[in-house]
This record gives sequence, structure tokens and C-alpha cells, in this order.
Amino acid sequence: MAAAAPAAAPRDVYSPPVLYPHAGTVWYTGQTHNVTWDNSSPPKSISNRAFILLRSGNYETPVVLAHDFDLRAGRVEVAVPEVITGTYSVVLFGDSGNWSQDFLINGVDV
Repeated sequence: MAAAAPAAAPRDVYSPPVLYPHAGTVWYTGQTHNVTWDNSSPPKSISNRAFILLRSGNYETPVVLAHDFDLRAGRVEVAVPEVITGTYSVVLFGDSGNWSQDFLINGVDV
């Protein structure tokens, strides 16, 4: 008879709402901004490292804006990348992905 595999420890899921950027925000390539989120009720332990990706429409781009920061901080500074001018959102990953409202990046015109 095979031994049962040990039960996985329960994981906390933390999906804080992104507060900034929000609708009406305009970023320009080369600037820096603080991406902010509601950190009023984090779990006691957060099991994954945090990172932020740039999203275009319904697709996450490969552009990593920040990584390996503390989700309990409520904000992290990012540099606005050189991207084509358009509508974007940011995706905050920790234990769960959560994205911002759409906003404009004035970048490269094509």
C-alpha cells in the first residue's frame, strides 16, 4: 500500500486592488511613477514574490516593470518603458494577479 502524499499547506491568496495608475492617468516614456495598491489587509504570510507586468488590451506583455518587492509596502516605483503610444494597464502579481484600470502611455509613435 502506497503512503499518502503529505497535504499541501494552505496558501493565502492576496489580490489587493491597484489604486494607481487609474483611468485618466497619463504616463510618458522615461518618467518614474509609484504603482500603488490597497495594502490595508494583507495576510500574515505572502507565499510568492511580487512583480508587475505591463498589459495591453487583454494581453500581458513581456515588459516587467518591477519584481521582488514587498507587497505589504503598498507601492513600488517603476520606470515607464519605451513602448508604442497607447492604452495600457499594470498587472500586480503576488499570490494572485490583479490589474489596474486602463491608462495612457505617451511613448513612441509609429
